[in-house]
Amino acid sequence: MTDCGCEKARAELEEYLHNELRGDEAADIREHVANCADCQAELRVGVAITEVVQRACRESAPEELRVQVLTKLRVYQSTHTTA
Repeated sequence: MTDCGCEKARAELEEYLHNELRGDEAADIREHVANCADCQAELRVGVAITEVVQRACRESAPEELRVQVLTKLRVYQSTHTTA
């Protein structure tokens, strides 16, 4: 394999992080990141952000907020008809 370079690695880092690349594309990014301190740092940031978002998505909204949002949605739906 040849080094894909920082530009390509950074452009595809999000897809790599979420296992959305084909095997050979993922291997190129993995190889580049293994040998590039700057891209390793970018990957660590991506991993940290992904973990924070995943934790936040597991949490439930407070019941009072859920009721407020659902009430506003129902009001909006009742006053706006779809064509």
